[in-house]
Amino acid sequence: MNTLQARRTDAPRRARLVAGLSALAILSACSVVSRPDAAMLYDLGPLRTQASSSTQTSQPPTSLPPLSIADVQVPAWLDSSLIFYRLNYANEQQPRPYAQARWSMPPGQLLQQHLKSRLAAAGGAVLSPSAAAANVPVLRIEADDFTQIFSSPTQSTGQVSLRASVFRERTLIAQRSFVRQAPAPAADAGGGVRALAGASDAALGDMIAWLATLNLK
Repeated sequence: MNTLQARRTDAPRRARLVAGLSALAILSACSVVSRPDAAMLYDLGPLRTQASSSTQTSQPPTSLPPLSIADVQVPAWLDSSLIFYRLNYANEQQPRPYAQARWSMPPGQLLQQHLKSRLAAAGGAVLSPSAAAANVPVLRIEADDFTQIFSSPTQSTGQVSLRASVFRERTLIAQRSFVRQAPAPAADAGGGVRALAGASDAALGDMIAWLATLNLK
């Protein structure tokens, strides 16, 4: 009888213990989801062809001379994996980062990777600065803007602004700026990423078409 009473007395304690452990597990799971390293990761997506890119208008050339590609330079505030947006209707001077979304690598590296793929697809030979011969032109790119811009709480575009300079040795051969925008399909980080990918493809396509007009041989 004493053993039975003891079991009845311990049952509520065990129930409270199980409930406490379950609550602790739920809280632990929530803390894992909310950690910065649990944020959604994005890149510029697969290489788009002329037919599949609605924002690109320039026809890529069939071939290009060898080029050496320097690291793409970005402003200090863009040199991270944060995805930035601006609320032009509230304060267009303030770039704001998304809390739970990140680029897989900084924008400068994403653009450089995509540019190399585009140049290779266009028939060009892409060389690193260390491997290039002395007479191979060097392409230097500065990205002035790479943000999602909201004109209203529900409407936004991805804006990419690039400045390309071609050098042979230390002599500037040509320089040109490229600015492209693409509409975001949704007013969130995912929509901004898709818009920036489209604007990037268009700007890089314009750049490659321009390079094809230069006498680089």
